[in-house]
Amino acid sequence: MEKLKRVLTQIAYNNYSAPFHYTPLLPILSFASKLYGFALFLRHHLYAFGLFKSKRLPVPVISVGNLTWGGNGKTPMVEFLSLLFSRSGICPLILTRGYAGGDEAKMLKRHLAGTSAKIGIGANRAATAACFLNKYGYTDHGGPLFSDKMYPIQEFGSCYNSLKIGVVILDDAMQHWSLSRDVEIVMVNGIMLWGNCHLLPRGPLREPVAALERADIVVIHHADLVSYAQLRSIKSRIIEVKDTINIFFSRLVPCYFFEAKNHSSTLPLKLAANTIVLCVSAIGCAEAFVRTIKKLGALHVDIMDFSDHHIFKEKDINMIKRRLRKLENRFEVKPIVVFTEKDYDRDPVILTKLDSSRVLVLHSSLEIMPSFQRPPKSFEELLMNHIPHPSPEVNTLQ
Repeated sequence: MEKLKRVLTQIAYNNYSAPFHYTPLLPILSFASKLYGFALFLRHHLYAFGLFKSKRLPVPVISVGNLTWGGNGKTPMVEFLSLLFSRSGICPLILTRGYAGGDEAKMLKRHLAGTSAKIGIGANRAATAACFLNKYGYTDHGGPLFSDKMYPIQEFGSCYNSLKIGVVILDDAMQHWSLSRDVEIVMVNGIMLWGNCHLLPRGPLREPVAALERADIVVIHHADLVSYAQLRSIKSRIIEVKDTINIFFSRLVPCYFFEAKNHSSTLPLKLAANTIVLCVSAIGCAEAFVRTIKKLGALHVDIMDFSDHHIFKEKDINMIKRRLRKLENRFEVKPIVVFTEKDYDRDPVILTKLDSSRVLVLHSSLEIMPSFQRPPKSFEELLMNHIPHPSPEVNTLQ
């Protein structure tokens, strides 16, 4: 399965032609993509004609999604939004599927501990939302879901009781149409973009690029790792789809390391400087992770890249140990191992089996970048302008 995922990734992100030895797979993948596209078309029209119904929640709903698989910054954006609302006195409810072992949900729980944020896990997000809204209550907005008046974030939050749910954030939900949403945020990977522009499984697209027309906000992620000319090109391509769309840029800012055996530890980023580092990851965009470690001043960075959401097993740990021994023999110094937080939260225990090496985990946070004369604050203002001003009354679901 790991090998198949690598093959599909290599084909999907080769913009011109697949490697020669994969050519026999292309007709099969193309046919599968056409079937997928037809199913997508049919499902979309069933919702459009009202044969499938989207449920409306009694609080504003923000969807964070993407057009391609993995590495687009959805989970960091969900965390960013949750902290934004929590610090403003608005209790957010995150609804997530808990896909592939729930590494993203585990990371969100760890990062948002101590805030008012609540996390609901389950494929049926409407049912999950109903359970949480019944249990905790919700803020009754008493008005339209969209407001023409702009309220400062502090005033917006002052009307809320932080124990009651005031907003719902849908994680990875652009293709989840069973719940109505008030704001559609689409994350775009600035490094990998849309690959060969084919639908799954021939390419990385979950929907055609034209689906960006549904978006209210597009955030180009990893913008700090892309040239200014490339950013302008990506922005122009998005505007071709919808010229009124709001476009922002984001990056992951490295904050500190922590020991894999002690997630409460906080270690400075300078630990990576002038050292030999082995980057091990099973995420959607390993390139961004590796570039970040290189920027921290490592003497040499080696890479072990697994497919997204890969669950590390004993054989993988042994492979890592062998690679570490080779690096130690080559450079005559003991290397350190660095994992991403998603890899850590997928299975913290198995990483401790690398006990003969120093194992660090990189903690990063999403930041909205100022660009094209647009300050980061305008992202918050635009978001709040899509959310209705609350009334102080609080109701609960019957």
